Amino acid sequence: MLEGKPYYFVGTNFWYGCYIGSAGQTGDTLRLLRELDRLKSEGIDNLRILGASEASTNQAVVQPAIQTSPGVYNDSLLIGLDFLLSEMGKRDMKAVVFINNYWNWSGGMTQYLSWFGGGGSMYDASPFYRNVSANAAYKQYLNDLIHRQNTVSGLYYYEDPAIMAWELANEPRPGNSSTYLNAFYQWIDSTAHYIHSIDTNHLVTTGNEGTMGCLGGSDVFLTAHQSPSIDYATIHVWALNWGWINPSNMSGTYSSALLQASTYIRDHIGYARQLNKPLTMEEFGLPRNNEEYSPKSAATFRDQYYNALLQLIYDSAAAGAPIAGSNFWGWGGEARSPNNDFTWRAGDPFMCDPPMEAQGLNSVFDTDSSTISILKKHSLLMTGLRGSKGVAEQPNIVYDFSLEQNYPNPFNPATAIQFSLLSPSRISLVIYNLLGQKVKTLAQRAEGMGTHTVIWDGTDEYYRPVASGMYVYRLQTDHASLRKKMLLVR
Repeated sequence: MLEGKPYYFVGTNFWYGCYIGSAGQTGDTLRLLRELDRLKSEGIDNLRILGASEASTNQAVVQPAIQTSPGVYNDSLLIGLDFLLSEMGKRDMKAVVFINNYWNWSGGMTQYLSWFGGGGSMYDASPFYRNVSANAAYKQYLNDLIHRQNTVSGLYYYEDPAIMAWELANEPRPGNSSTYLNAFYQWIDSTAHYIHSIDTNHLVTTGNEGTMGCLGGSDVFLTAHQSPSIDYATIHVWALNWGWINPSNMSGTYSSALLQASTYIRDHIGYARQLNKPLTMEEFGLPRNNEEYSPKSAATFRDQYYNALLQLIYDSAAAGAPIAGSNFWGWGGEARSPNNDFTWRAGDPFMCDPPMEAQGLNSVFDTDSSTISILKKHSLLMTGLRGSKGVAEQPNIVYDFSLEQNYPNPFNPATAIQFSLLSPSRISLVIYNLLGQKVKTLAQRAEGMGTHTVIWDGTDEYYRPVASGMYVYRLQTDHASLRKKMLLVR
């Protein structure tokens, strides 16, 4: 909820914002202002940003770091974070701030373990959860950051309306076995409780990937998010990293990858219902065709993927499912790699691909007009939901068709759905349940102008009677879609 209304959003990962917002060696404040203006103009107004990084001697890490040693901070980067939040506030943008990292590309838990001992590796930082000294230093940083007074706006971070949520870490996992599982649960609960104890104005979430970051188990995901101090759940969806798509054979593996991604999202919407908490898909991405990195290369599979997943998010949210929005990974904007091997080196411009990945792997550049068009259209749909608790018709869209309320409603055993077209169009009329799962396609064909009626007899695709309950019917034309709810009572 935001100002008493449901908050739905379209966002991106913009972790490097404080780096280009600083006046130091990484700074480019004019670029930051241009990037924020561009994102806002495209309806992308929720930014997931980095609020902590720790100096590391490992290769392929972000340089410089905010925390150079325990309790010693790079003030230039913190002032960059001040500037970023101040400018986001001016544009009515919201920030999700992650304040640790399971992976070592920003130092994170691995670096805390390096400072305080206790084992771990670049692929398994789970000993961090039991390390008392490491967590004491981490909590000291939390305290210092949340109580920081913004040098630009004068606001303390705990009162800054530009901040939506604090995130415990980027992709915290219990590790590769159950050894640290209880410590993982306890760490989530105690850390989230601590943040709420010093900041009563903002949400707290985990930053977890979903079951893929929970030993593959829904029970682990549910337990990790059941703490009353965790306000909403998160998932990440990585078709390439998880082996769902083969970049050398995108045409042959795309359909399977999309199915797995869609199923993953629907499953977690169901888990969010069990938790009675909202859900956000705060990381998802796909490489350009053939895993090329240049902004000049095609991104047709990425566009298809974005369009399909974002439509699923919207259809689910409009049907009343507990999913609030998404943050694609990520915004590369104006940045271009100066290196032929697309490897990041200190001093290179930042884009969303972290230093250990090829620069351009998942970043959306400012010239990716087709992808940005998909995101902007999705933003119009999602922000249209902000004004109501249920299905909303979106502002700023002129419809050349209408969709009537079904009659009778409630109904049993059948109901009529009527729609009118002002011009010929291909149409799709589909029934969904409140989890956003397709129940039945009633019509998929070309229709002429005029009024048309379709009957639904309360059965699914296999002509089996469906259960009593609320359903959503969605009419899609060549240019837009409308949806309404109906109630089946057996």
